[in-house]
Amino acid sequence: MRTAIITDSNSGISKETARDWGVFVVPMPVIIENQIYYEGVDLFPEEFFRLQREGKKISTSQPAPDDLLSMWDSVLKEGYDEIVYLPMTSGLSSSCQTALVLAAGYDGKVQVADHHQISVPQKNAVWDALQLAKAGVSAREIKEKLETTGSDSIIYIGVNPL
Repeated sequence: MRTAIITDSNSGISKETARDWGVFVVPMPVIIENQIYYEGVDLFPEEFFRLQREGKKISTSQPAPDDLLSMWDSVLKEGYDEIVYLPMTSGLSSSCQTALVLAAGYDGKVQVADHHQISVPQKNAVWDALQLAKAGVSAREIKEKLETTGSDSIIYIGVNPL
């Protein structure tokens, strides 16, 4: 059974790392001055922080359902039997809830893990999922494991000016 691991760009996984690890990354939309950019595609951290310092109006959104469905369909057509999708935590976005609703149409082939992580802990969860998949663990079991251990991580964030 081939299990694909998919996450979103909130995990901080670059295109290069995704390629090296063999995982897929959904770029998160960022709206700047009413124009949509995609994290890691046409918006990178240096530019984002520059625009933020300039006082530009910035907001975020979840991936469009069509973008998510297109990625899932494409990955399944590549020969994967099932998918584990690790979106950012449901505590910060409705992205996870949307994915859960969309996954219902895939007859169990898409498992959405609400692992309550973002950033580095999300990246670590992707790595864990990848290792479990390589060991032959099913998508459903990977999802359950990630949801069970999701609260075991703590992240501390420091801001340079402090």
